[in-house]
Amino acid sequence: MNNKSGIIYLVGAGPGDPELITLKGARVLGLADVIFYDHLANRELLKMAKPSAQKIYVGKQGTGRQTDKGRGSEKSLPQEEIEKELIARAKKGETVVRLKGGDPFIFGRGGEEALAISRAGIKFEIVPGITAAIAVPAYAGIPLTHRLIASDVAFVTGHQDPSRGEDDEEDRIVPWDALAKMETVVFFMGVATLRENLQKLIAYGKSPDTPAAIISWGTLPEQKTVMATVATLADRAEMEKVTPPSLVVVGSVVLFREKLKWFENKPLFGKRIIVTRFKAQASEFSDLLRERGGSVIELATIDIQPPESFAPLDESIQKIKDFDWLLFTSVNAVDFFWERFRKLPSGGVRKDLRDLAHLKIGVIGPSTAHRLESLGLWVDLIPEEFRQEGMVSAFKKAGIRGKKVLIPRAREGREHLVEELVQMKCEVEVVEAYRNVMPEVKPDELDQVFRSPKPDWITFLSSSSVDNFVRLVGAKKAANYLYGIKVACIGPTTQKSCENHGIKVDLMPEHNTIPALVTALCRFI
Repeated sequence: MNNKSGIIYLVGAGPGDPELITLKGARVLGLADVIFYDHLANRELLKMAKPSAQKIYVGKQGTGRQTDKGRGSEKSLPQEEIEKELIARAKKGETVVRLKGGDPFIFGRGGEEALAISRAGIKFEIVPGITAAIAVPAYAGIPLTHRLIASDVAFVTGHQDPSRGEDDEEDRIVPWDALAKMETVVFFMGVATLRENLQKLIAYGKSPDTPAAIISWGTLPEQKTVMATVATLADRAEMEKVTPPSLVVVGSVVLFREKLKWFENKPLFGKRIIVTRFKAQASEFSDLLRERGGSVIELATIDIQPPESFAPLDESIQKIKDFDWLLFTSVNAVDFFWERFRKLPSGGVRKDLRDLAHLKIGVIGPSTAHRLESLGLWVDLIPEEFRQEGMVSAFKKAGIRGKKVLIPRAREGREHLVEELVQMKCEVEVVEAYRNVMPEVKPDELDQVFRSPKPDWITFLSSSSVDNFVRLVGAKKAANYLYGIKVACIGPTTQKSCENHGIKVDLMPEHNTIPALVTALCRFI
């Protein structure tokens, strides 16, 4: 064993849903210096890697498999080349992850790679993954076994290596006579040879009326399940235009789907939804949509940046005892204020929570309140209507007249609240805590988001996200992009921005919160 070599981890990525990777698989991804990943390994998993890790796409699409969006120009590496690259990088002392769809040792050629690595004297580990054979039927509501009707199950690859034989010789390699007697049979990669394989089962004694199903893109929002019989499934699959990657299940267990399907019953299942929120903060909204079956496309139209100078904010923090009220209109304002409050530049007077004890704190909505509470600060005022107009009404009832108010916010914030507080004889100091800027988005990336299959919804969570979207694509192109797409916005202010740009809003929740918007989408659909 070469002690100077690195290590290679053969990691199962699971069947598609990124949450189905194992804990060890996730941990190992975080250790990698370089990741070689397959066509069927969900790219969301690459976010678990450290920023410096190199990610190399190696393809391995399989026979007849369609190319993922965004991968059309990426080349697949031959198997022998993959093995050479893995070994070469490990010999440099790097930690290498070979990320493979499903489980490395279930029709994934992981055995071949492990043998090549072993012959090279490189240290390696196998990290099993959840195989599509069990996960995909489970997401389709099909148990592979059942105590009363199915006590055995067989996994079969949908196509053989040509070198292993053809025609009569293949019949000896694949025990069709035994498979025909099995209560449940699962075919991997079975679209191209679906008709042939089912005819073989019938020829060797399987009843043509045996229930069968084909499941494409299993465990993902694009999942599609077609049920039929062994005799009719191939015709049904062609009629329904089923594409790879697909899994075929043959057996009476398929009939349980009518009562056990759960994934495809989710309220947002199959709906493609664009999220335009700042990328670092999109996860909460995106996760809620995914939990309800939605397919999320993140298109950040806002980037949050520090102010060009922190001097005004630092100056306000230094004289914090002069204020009566501290108002926050966003989570971002809390984060930037707290970071400066906690750690002022060299030479500044350090402060802690005791310096805020005299203040009353007001926020625009529950998310901002939760962020403050996580810092140990309780909120004194939160309006019933989660926008500036609601804050104005709440302050009129709170007796804020004549008070001195500090508002850390974005440079581009609305002036309505400030103007109303001035009308109440308040002394208001607005200080820039951060900036909303437009991110750089390449034209081809925009085209990719809106090309077929066309998204069903686009969501806007702020006026800035609307304004920046129109600025990014241009007014004319925005209309073309949004044709046939429904629009959802979080509240009246955002709706008004949409209308100012000629964008028709189809949905707005009763309350201006992300959970309320998700609930409204589910009810609408």
